[in-house]
Amino acid sequence: MSDRDRKQRFQRGGGKGPDKGRSSGHRPGGRDREASPDGSVILYGWHTVAAALANPQRRIRKLWLTENAARRLADDKIELRVTPEIVRPDLIDSRLGPDAVHQGLLAEAEPLDSPDINDLAQEGIVLVLDQITDPHNVGAILRSAAAFAVKAIVTTARHSPDATGVLAKSASGALELVPMVTVTNLARALNELNDLGFMTVGLDSEGSEDLGAMPLVQPLALVLGAEGQGLRRLTRETCSAVARLDMPGEIKSLNVSNAAVLALYIGASRLGLMGT
Repeated sequence: MSDRDRKQRFQRGGGKGPDKGRSSGHRPGGRDREASPDGSVILYGWHTVAAALANPQRRIRKLWLTENAARRLADDKIELRVTPEIVRPDLIDSRLGPDAVHQGLLAEAEPLDSPDINDLAQEGIVLVLDQITDPHNVGAILRSAAAFAVKAIVTTARHSPDATGVLAKSASGALELVPMVTVTNLARALNELNDLGFMTVGLDSEGSEDLGAMPLVQPLALVLGAEGQGLRRLTRETCSAVARLDMPGEIKSLNVSNAAVLALYIGASRLGLMGT
């Protein structure tokens, strides 16, 4: 499958649809800003909203812009697709909270569909997240995944943040670029990846091999565990290998988003993907 075909097929990957029976969005306004009974998601910030507007598969319900943000979008010739409501910055502040860096843009949108794991391209690298719950970390991982042309991110329907709000902002537009496959059972999903021919490598500081020295093949699935807990036992047992990231310093473990980018660099370099 070519990159062009992959983008067309998976463009809608990147969120949990409303059929999960749980809130997957974030209402603009109210005290609980990470919940939305109608299943919508909240996107804010320049890169996040601009990327969503540029994605024809992302359905935008409502759009709030400051005058400066509207002018900047017009200067960059970004099609709005919906009639925006021009508002003062403090109105967006009141809807998101004072700590949200929104840069004058706030969108309410439909969540993106989750592709099927059996439709993944049989090439390159896939990331698998084992109950990583911090939306900042998942967003940062998404951004790194986009930089390394990761084919998809596999995550669980439970014990993972929804593709909205802080996660979307931290991803800086990558939510529109990297498909997110949502599964109910991670061990079963890993078994499916194994059956599809993926080399599934769990990352753990106690891994028996150094990722930088072990032979790697495509398609490769790198499996990352949660902060503190790491990989769950069944996840470790289902991976075809468990590897560590050897480093020369006194500290031998990294924040999961930093570990992800290092593992992606090693994997992409070893597989000859850096020049593609």
